[in-house]
Amino acid sequence: MIEIYRNEILTIKSWRTPQNLLLAMMFVMPFTFSVWQVLLNNFVIEKAAFTGSDIGLLQSIREVPGFLAFTAVFVLLLLKEQIFALISLLLMSIGIALTGYFPSIIGLASTTLLMSTGFHYFETINKSLTLQWLDKSETAHFLGRSLAVKSFASLSAYSIIWLLMEQMDMSYQWMYILAGGTGILVVLFIWIGFPQFPPKTAQHKHLVFRKSYWLYYLLTFLSGARRQIFMVFAGFMMVEKFGYSVSQISLLFMINYIFNLFFGAAIGRWIGRIGDRNALLIEYSGLFLVFLGYAFVENGFMAATLYIIDHLFFALSMAINTYFQKIANKKDIASTASVSFTINHIAAVVIPVILGYIWLNSPTLVFLIGSGIAVLSWILAFNIPRNPEPGNEVMFGFKKSDILKNTI
Repeated sequence: MIEIYRNEILTIKSWRTPQNLLLAMMFVMPFTFSVWQVLLNNFVIEKAAFTGSDIGLLQSIREVPGFLAFTAVFVLLLLKEQIFALISLLLMSIGIALTGYFPSIIGLASTTLLMSTGFHYFETINKSLTLQWLDKSETAHFLGRSLAVKSFASLSAYSIIWLLMEQMDMSYQWMYILAGGTGILVVLFIWIGFPQFPPKTAQHKHLVFRKSYWLYYLLTFLSGARRQIFMVFAGFMMVEKFGYSVSQISLLFMINYIFNLFFGAAIGRWIGRIGDRNALLIEYSGLFLVFLGYAFVENGFMAATLYIIDHLFFALSMAINTYFQKIANKKDIASTASVSFTINHIAAVVIPVILGYIWLNSPTLVFLIGSGIAVLSWILAFNIPRNPEPGNEVMFGFKKSDILKNTI
C-alpha cells in the first residue's frame, strides 16, 4: 500500500519537469498575444481610425523593447532566468488586459509598450532556457512540439474570439480583459506549481558578441526584417484592401495553427533529418515567392491563400536557433539570446515606420522589398556547413578555428 502511494506521488511529480515548464509558459504567451494580435488591425481601424502610417508607427513602438532585449543580461544579475520569464509573462498579460481602455495613438502606444516589454523579455529568456536545458539531439523535435503547443493555445484564443465576439457580441474591451486576466491567473499557477530548476551551465552575465557567430547574427537580422513585413503589412492588407472582418482574420489564423498543431512536432523532426541549411533554403525560397505574390495579388481568396502559405514557411525558421545551438559555447547562450533579439529588432524598429510611409504610395513596393530580403537570406544560408559545430560555424568567412590557426 505504501509503495502504491509512493508511485502515485512520483507520477504526480513527474510532470514538474523543465520541459513541461517551458511548454506551459509557451502556452500562455501565444494565448494572450494571439488575442491582441488578431484584434489589433480591426480595433485600430474601427475604434482609433488608424492609417497605414499610424499602424507602422505603433508597430515600431512595439518593437522598441525587442531592440533593447540585450538589457536582459543585466537583469539576470538580479533575477534567475526562470523568475524573470514569469515576471515578463505577467507584464505582457497586464498590458493586454488594459489595451481596450485606450483607443488612441497615445493610449495604444502606452499599453503596447508595456505588453511588448513583457513579450520580448520572455521570448529572450525562453529561447535561452530552451537551448540550455535541452540536448542538441532533442532541440529540433522539442521546438516542433512547442510549435504545436503554441498553435493549440492560439486556436483556443481564436475560437474564443469567434464565440464571444461574433456570436455573443462581446466588446473589444472585455475581450482584451479576458485574455490578459487569463494570462495572469495561469502564470501565477505556473509560478506556484513548478520548482526552481538550476541551470545546467553557468551563464555569462555580460554581453557576448563573437565574430564566429557572424552568420547567425546576419540571418537573425534579416529574419526580423521580413517578419515585420508579414506581421504588420500582410495582415493590414487583408483588412484595408480586401475588407476582412475579425472573424475572417481569426479563421485564417486558425487554419495556420491547425496545421502547426498536427504537424509541428513532425516539422521539428524533419528539420533534424534534413539539417538546418536545407530547411532554411526551403523557407527562403518559399518566402520569396509568397512576397512576390503579395505584391501583385488582386483577389481576396488568393491573398488569404498566400497568407496561410506564408505562415507555414515561417515554421522552418526554428532552424536558425538549432544552427546556433550547434555552434555556440554553452556559457554564451543567455547573453547571445539577448544580443540576437536586439539584432532581430534593429530592422523591426525602423522598417514599420519607413515602409508605413511607402505603403501610402505603393503597397506593391513594400512586398517587393520583402522578396529582396528573402533572396539575400537564401544566399547567406548556403554558407551554413552541413555539420555545424564550434570551429566549423561557416563554410566561407571568419570562424573560430581561424583564431586557433593564427595562434599556432
